[in-house]
Amino acid sequence: MQVVYARQPFPSAFSRALFLAGPTPRSPEVASWRPDALAALAARGYDGAVFVPEDSDGSRRFDYTDQVEWEEEGLRMADAIVFWIPRDLEALPGFTTNVEWGVWQSSGKVVLGAPPSAPKLSYLRHYAAKVRAPIADSLDATIDAALGLIGEGAARSGGEREVPLFIWREPAFQAWYAAQRGAGHRLDGARLHWHFRSGPRRHLFCWALQVKVFIPEEGRHKSGEVLITRSDIAAIVAYHDGPRGREVVLVREFRSNAATADGYVHELPGGSSFKPGEAGRGLAANELAEETGVTIAADRFVARGARQCMATLLTHRAELFSVELSAAEIAEFRARAAAGQRFGEHDSERTYVEVRTIDELLAAGDVDWAHVGMILSVPGPASADP
Repeated sequence: MQVVYARQPFPSAFSRALFLAGPTPRSPEVASWRPDALAALAARGYDGAVFVPEDSDGSRRFDYTDQVEWEEEGLRMADAIVFWIPRDLEALPGFTTNVEWGVWQSSGKVVLGAPPSAPKLSYLRHYAAKVRAPIADSLDATIDAALGLIGEGAARSGGEREVPLFIWREPAFQAWYAAQRGAGHRLDGARLHWHFRSGPRRHLFCWALQVKVFIPEEGRHKSGEVLITRSDIAAIVAYHDGPRGREVVLVREFRSNAATADGYVHELPGGSSFKPGEAGRGLAANELAEETGVTIAADRFVARGARQCMATLLTHRAELFSVELSAAEIAEFRARAAAGQRFGEHDSERTYVEVRTIDELLAAGDVDWAHVGMILSVPGPASADP
């Protein structure tokens, strides 16, 4: 275990890091709780870094600005922030801790612990429950919750240390980072601005990570870039070539960011999965069935490769599949479109089937360029015969 005290340099590399947040004694007559926390970590065999916002000798002599900036850097770098609040309104009020909690409560990295007798904590406990942060009523339980939150850790150095573990572990982040390293670029800094979880199991769906990347061939840093990332998706071009030319199955769904005339997106069936092991053709077949109600065997799907959807802003990729439909199958899709049937796996997803020719979807202008590109990438006739 590597203990880093206030204003000491942070380690250049670690696999996991904790920040011991909470009230700090302001007089030598009041004992700090942090030595007990360090002892609890040592007893559990913790081998990571621990950031302690107190002087190693207990002197409490420091420059306020330097202390605050050190704490901010440590809080950002930590994989979990341990808020242990043994509040005593006379000896250990912890008013600054309230502010610190408010800043970091939605970071996805916090654990809240306090003795049952500690006063003035109802508000903090309310918001801990709201953001689904672990809550404990003893120091040992708080330490255990923090260790459970970060798990075994992952070796990181340099700017990698500033990527929280729950982002670092995401396949979408690792795919982006592998590409950057393969190009010879170096990550020198990162700051998570927000993240969003969805569904009853609170799966990590998307996040925004500001990064500082050094580009050797240009001899400079690009530090104003923000990675807006979500889980990768599978997209399906289900088509039929007939007398009208190529017909393609689309789905219409309300999404708040749509800027179309009807306020809906018109896109290919598809999506991502949080089910372990679900990927490739199996995911494509399942997404088509969920969003259109039509089941097609997975072995009929042809893999067309994976690409980013919008490389200037979004890092996630779409893996494209195509499946050629028979006359009877395209007729089934047309019937569902005409009936206005609604599909979707749960209430937050309501999709409606559409069938359009290439000429129709190009003329309408409500299918975005990314989907137009995916549709036109599948070889075959694009228009009806003249």
